[in-house]
Amino acid sequence: MLSFRCFKKYACLICICSFIAASVVSPKAAHAFSNQVIQHGAVGDDVIELQSRLQYLGYYNGKIDGVFGWSTYWALRNFQYEFGIKKIDGLAGWQTKIKLANATKYHENYVKNQIRKGNKFTHYGGKPLDQQSKGSSSSGKSSGNNGQQKAQSGSSQAKKPASQPQRNTSNGSSEQQKEKAQNPTAVNVPSGFSQNDIQLMANAVHGEARGEPYNGQVAVAAVILNRVNSPAFPNTVAGVIFEPRAFTAVADGQIWLEPNPTSKKAVMDAINGWDPTGNAIYYFNPDTATSAWIWSRPQIKQIGKHIFCR
Repeated sequence: MLSFRCFKKYACLICICSFIAASVVSPKAAHAFSNQVIQHGAVGDDVIELQSRLQYLGYYNGKIDGVFGWSTYWALRNFQYEFGIKKIDGLAGWQTKIKLANATKYHENYVKNQIRKGNKFTHYGGKPLDQQSKGSSSSGKSSGNNGQQKAQSGSSQAKKPASQPQRNTSNGSSEQQKEKAQNPTAVNVPSGFSQNDIQLMANAVHGEARGEPYNGQVAVAAVILNRVNSPAFPNTVAGVIFEPRAFTAVADGQIWLEPNPTSKKAVMDAINGWDPTGNAIYYFNPDTATSAWIWSRPQIKQIGKHIFCR
């Protein structure tokens, strides 16, 4: 009788521990999606979240409308392939949803509010929320920024001397050109990288190398690009950065720190062709690395605290 009572106590203890473990596993994913498997033909809030998260990573470029069509299906399969999910089936099950939730952010109220307004997303994620959507149709009204620019232009024209109209106009034009050069868009970004690609790379550089010398930060960005171009790695920026166990900043959450201007500049220099590493695809900190495998890689050079290797 005593042994039976002990058995009951142990059984209860195991059940309690299992319940606690289930409640703390992946707290970020616990608030994402519903418990339903999302599949082709589905509609509703789960699909809106799925499309938003896939677009956040650059896999889905279609309309966020809550309809699981073929574009969403193939975007999901590509995500599953590049994130190492064993069963690539185009179904958003538990494992897929956990990986999506851990790799992305989802502003539910913002997304649904934009949909209600009839706006469409230029690219969800990687930039301030007020820059992520645009009206579904152009109207005769100018935006607040355009109106402000016109007001400033009119004011400057009223103040400028009548004898020097061309000089002031040319100065204004050169200032606008400088402003455009300092704020690259997806149209003029080299090699066709999207703004989300650049933002993700800046986040990674900031999380991995913000204490390193500038060429060391460019080197980290160059490694990401070298992996994109290598057949041994995923062929997208998001796929490389969020590949399981690839970057410490993803594992410890520092990937989501706000990057500073230096990190963004380092990314642009790498995209424009500067590779201080000599085509490295790996790097590690010799003071903290414990993997015998990474020490076995052919080393190219050391920049700051990182050793870069093939």
